[in-house]
Amino acid sequence: MTTARAVPEGLSEAQLDRALEAMRGVVGADHVLTGDETLEFRDPFWHSEWAQYDASAVVQPSSAEEVQAIVRLAGEHGVPIWTTSQGRNNGYGGSSPRVRGSVVMNLRRMNRILEINAELGYAVVEPGVRWTDLNDAIQAGGHRLMLTIPDLGWGSVIGNALEHGITYMPYGADFMAPCGMEVVLADGELLRTGMGALPGSKTWHLYRRGLGPTLDPLFMQSNFGVVVKMGVWLMPWPETFVPIWLNASKETDLIPIIDTTRRLRLDRTLEGVPRLYNTLVFASLMDQRSRWYNGDGPTPDHIIDQVAGDLGFGRWTMSMALWDDNVIADYKIEKITAAYEQIPGVKVRFNKYAPEEIPQLENHSDRVLGGAPAQEWNNILRWYGSDAGAHLGNGLVAPLDGQEAFRLHTLIRGVVEREMELDYFASPMVINARSLIHACGAIWDISSEEDTRRAYAGCKAIVAEAAKAGFGEYRAHLDYMDLAGDTYSFGDHAYRRFLEKLKDAVDPQGILSPGKQSIWPQSYRTTKNETEEATG
Repeated sequence: MTTARAVPEGLSEAQLDRALEAMRGVVGADHVLTGDETLEFRDPFWHSEWAQYDASAVVQPSSAEEVQAIVRLAGEHGVPIWTTSQGRNNGYGGSSPRVRGSVVMNLRRMNRILEINAELGYAVVEPGVRWTDLNDAIQAGGHRLMLTIPDLGWGSVIGNALEHGITYMPYGADFMAPCGMEVVLADGELLRTGMGALPGSKTWHLYRRGLGPTLDPLFMQSNFGVVVKMGVWLMPWPETFVPIWLNASKETDLIPIIDTTRRLRLDRTLEGVPRLYNTLVFASLMDQRSRWYNGDGPTPDHIIDQVAGDLGFGRWTMSMALWDDNVIADYKIEKITAAYEQIPGVKVRFNKYAPEEIPQLENHSDRVLGGAPAQEWNNILRWYGSDAGAHLGNGLVAPLDGQEAFRLHTLIRGVVEREMELDYFASPMVINARSLIHACGAIWDISSEEDTRRAYAGCKAIVAEAAKAGFGEYRAHLDYMDLAGDTYSFGDHAYRRFLEKLKDAVDPQGILSPGKQSIWPQSYRTTKNETEEATG
């Protein structure tokens, strides 16, 4: 696909060209991409004919110093830049910028693993380091350490953390793994967070706070700076690794499963991030929809029951794990099995492995729970039998309470099936002992513009309807960041207005990722208000 050139509003092509030429002087001509070369960094789940989030160019620095120079040049030339790490945030916008014509600053070339400290259990990485890269380095070094990872191993360790991405081992609960950042600010200044502000600090990547306010969370899901280095905590090998699976026969079993999980998390029998999957999620990983159903609209309930029976999974499957000494694991297995199997029709199964066996496990979900990166999750894209499969979804935060979780599940399923007219995929994740993130959404053929429009419209409807019921998004796609931000409206949007004050203070020109998570700098807010007034 060839698209018309995107130029930031308020700049001429000549002004943009001068800025890009200056950036070539920093990173080299080969690392400033324009035209069709930028399409690799476009979200593949955004329809090919839609151009509202197209970038003007992609610049790829290789060091913190080059990032500083690029940021300063962006300020001098008034060019908005949109920062990505690996740029594989597919389904949330990929590398596409919120403001059309922005220059994407992609950090794949900053791919150094700067340190692995086996004694204290941490690593220090740059933004281009993927989960597979860090895991390979841990294995190559013979370190008996485990890395908490997400489902797809091709993404950035830092990029995932900055988007509040979910990982599944104990350090994945409530995003415990990141510790200590190095950040380039909008004026090109370099800042270290926490104990890193102390020259020669011995505890930068060991202690999450510092003296005074803790800044690290301010650089997550924000546009206040560019993170160029981060510490990540690693877990020592346990004596035994035990992936545990649960199957439940009824959709309403979600209620007692969630309540039982809450009790087991609160008393610390379960750790990490247990995850549930409805029938169609697991079916999509194993086969295509046509095996069971070829009709229009969402798959009927009686067919879903047939799928559940054919695959032996039931209406809910739950994955969790133990990372413990053998004796402790045996005690917990007995307690977990007894607790869940009190629910009629629920069955629990498990296997025990030594840590060195994890990379060879047949089940890719077991490997992920053990910290071995995988790519099989991409199989879901072929659910409708097309090589042009796409996925999109929402992530709503809910109490770890069975009735509330089921209420949210029912609400979302209704919107997906009614508004999108597609199958509903649900995967609640128990992010801590008191709350869950209900990840959900749909799969469709991206070559169909009609289906694509319905998918995006449906996700927006979920944002609005869930907010009315008291459930908020934990992250949002480019296309509905503003809508999601609008739902956090307590005190006449006091939260957003506070973030805008911070943005205007640390980035007065508004060049760093304008509009990210609905944080707009003053110049864009003024333009937006004038446009709204002019159009009534």
